[in-house]
Amino acid sequence: MQSPFPPANLSALSGIRIARISTVPFFVVTQLKHQIAMLGQSGALVTVVTSAGAGMEVLRDMGGVRCEIIDIRRAISPGRDVLALMRLFLFFRKNRTQIAHSTTPKAGLLTAIAAFLAGVPVRLHTFTGQPWVGMGGVKGRLARLSDMLVGRLNTRCYADSASQRQFLIDQQILGAGRLAVIGAGSLAGVDMQRFDRARFSPADRASLKRSLGIPEIACVLLFVGRITQEKGVRELLRAFGALKPVFPEAHLVLVGPADEESGVDGSLSHEDLTRLDDVHGVGYTDCPESYMAIADVLCLPSYREGFGTVVIEAAAMGVPTVGSAIYGLTDAVVHEETGLLVPPKNYGALATALHRMLESKSLRTGMGEAARRRAQALFDAETVNLQLAQEYGALLRSKNMVDTCLS
Repeated sequence: MQSPFPPANLSALSGIRIARISTVPFFVVTQLKHQIAMLGQSGALVTVVTSAGAGMEVLRDMGGVRCEIIDIRRAISPGRDVLALMRLFLFFRKNRTQIAHSTTPKAGLLTAIAAFLAGVPVRLHTFTGQPWVGMGGVKGRLARLSDMLVGRLNTRCYADSASQRQFLIDQQILGAGRLAVIGAGSLAGVDMQRFDRARFSPADRASLKRSLGIPEIACVLLFVGRITQEKGVRELLRAFGALKPVFPEAHLVLVGPADEESGVDGSLSHEDLTRLDDVHGVGYTDCPESYMAIADVLCLPSYREGFGTVVIEAAAMGVPTVGSAIYGLTDAVVHEETGLLVPPKNYGALATALHRMLESKSLRTGMGEAARRRAQALFDAETVNLQLAQEYGALLRSKNMVDTCLS
């Protein structure tokens, strides 16, 4: 279900005090930077609330956007969590926040409680995947209950894909009337100008390959994301190892930070990533599109995804995806059209799908072209961000806040 609210004029956001809350600045920079900048340009008074960490300097350099550092830990930490809750409550009260919009699980829970207690009139959360999927025991039950509480305390919640929305409804986390999807889905769409292969000349691409020690004619499989088991990196390494004797010219590039605080399966060791030939770990980069420009196939064999933003970023670059057939990715990838979907945690099926891609350039090219057309039609960031801004305006209007806020 898309939002039932009709479009609203963006001038309704002028002077509105909006807080966007996430656990870590890295998430904001990689996922929400342009959306937040657009809200600031509409005249809203936007504050990003997040922990200190990598990416904070980028946020501080954004014009028209304030930053508030509140230590929100991803892992359970009762003392620090209570302190973060109190600081969020005081921040919302002091700044008379009118819209509090959270993303990421821990930030979502603490924001929901603090904003409710502080009387923030419009309280929103976007679900981007459920950490309790595949998590057992008390920890899994607590994570599930946390999502239910987030749903109850907020004015409205969103899922970043239709399949994730249906999953949350089926799991009785929220009722259908309290959970919507903005447009066709995704968290903030994709910047089609930034993610454009034409930005990178053949010489640029050849230079990057040389710097990695990859021959110019080699096929490149690419992973972009947190280097952790729940992203399917272990299965990807096994599949690559099985394919290497058949496709000795293939290389695997892993782009992203090692995740030391993963809530389910933990990070992979250096030995895990280096035991195979022609596997290149490059760590975090603020320019993942440069690696997409040399990629032939994106690999995302994740165990859980709310949507899979990296899929549409690669799609905008004309790169097809081989990913898991899980909720979220079934919205980002059209099976047999823009990529291939395989059962999660199944390295054999993953190897088979990658074999198909590696042996057929025409298959890769055709799916890549279809992926780019779909990304442009449905997930252009300008369209998605405009839809979100209109949603904000409509929510304010539904609460008769627009006129009083503008005075």
